[in-house]
Amino acid sequence: MKMTFRWFGTGFDSVTLKQIRQIPGVKGVITTLYDSKPGEAWDPAKVKALKAEVEASGLEISGIESVNIHDDIKVGLPSRDKYIENYIKTLETLGKEDIRMVCYNFMPVFDWTRSDLAKMRPDGSTVLSYDQEIIDQINPDTMLSEMDKKANGFVLPGWEPERMARIKELFEMYKDVDDKKLLDNLTYFLKAIMPTCDKYDINMAIHPDDPAWPVFGLPRIIRNEESIGRMIKAVDNPHNGVTLCTGSLGSNPNNDIPAIIKSLKGRIHFAHVRNLKHHAPGKFEEAAHLSSDGSMDMYALMKALYDTGFDGPIRPDHGRAIWDEVSMPGYGLYDRALGCAYLNGLWEALSKR
Repeated sequence: MKMTFRWFGTGFDSVTLKQIRQIPGVKGVITTLYDSKPGEAWDPAKVKALKAEVEASGLEISGIESVNIHDDIKVGLPSRDKYIENYIKTLETLGKEDIRMVCYNFMPVFDWTRSDLAKMRPDGSTVLSYDQEIIDQINPDTMLSEMDKKANGFVLPGWEPERMARIKELFEMYKDVDDKKLLDNLTYFLKAIMPTCDKYDINMAIHPDDPAWPVFGLPRIIRNEESIGRMIKAVDNPHNGVTLCTGSLGSNPNNDIPAIIKSLKGRIHFAHVRNLKHHAPGKFEEAAHLSSDGSMDMYALMKALYDTGFDGPIRPDHGRAIWDEVSMPGYGLYDRALGCAYLNGLWEALSKR
């Protein structure tokens, strides 16, 4: 595996490339053109400049997270072909720069959902948390303003103001989209882009739904072993794969993640590894990466990746806010750097058994 770190880019991230370069074992970053809009073709000059900036720091771009997908593609409107063509142009641009992995999601309206971005833990750290009872009382129309209160002044990925300003329109767009239609639209999209992925050897790694069940009545199609298997079978191409996110899949404790990893051997192109602490059905908070801090067996997860021959990029996922750091919620330097060290230690132990 290749240890990486998510970086949102200069001007968007509190963490610098210099700091990331000093984390032992980290070889590359997972990044994006954070100011790009869903549906637009990325400017080749901007991609080239981003790559040059990263490489000048002594790191590499190990993948892109994300090239966001326009809602017209997800809904299946006639205009989707125009946006798919733009997506293909972006893939071509990335391929020409030797960038071979794209993480993306196919979640309607919200890329991810939490009820609190800064829940206080007994040790004084704060974490992202989810409580279904709280979510059920929230009006989606006002959710962005509630999220902004604890965003520390950062624009949250997947919660861009220009999209959230259209939230009523978006819900109306998706009113007739069920699981089957959403999967059909994902299949249409993947079949259209696979020839370009084959040409440039680009792995598409879909991110699981977060949390792993319907929220606000919106469909969810990447949430367990069965649903992921349907997606893989629908477009059976080696470049059609998965981002194995232990936190998203782990939001449902019924998901046997080591078993899911084994079922996806060869199709996991990227891994997000983090820990969760479950309190009750539909109620969890994020935790330190250390197994004993949460409810997940991190050794078992890493062992499953190791035993199946995973050799792609991996990154610590959301971290706690610790040591008075102010950052984008979940994306500070300190706790994720600790996560890198811990995950690297597990991997080294596995490799020396």
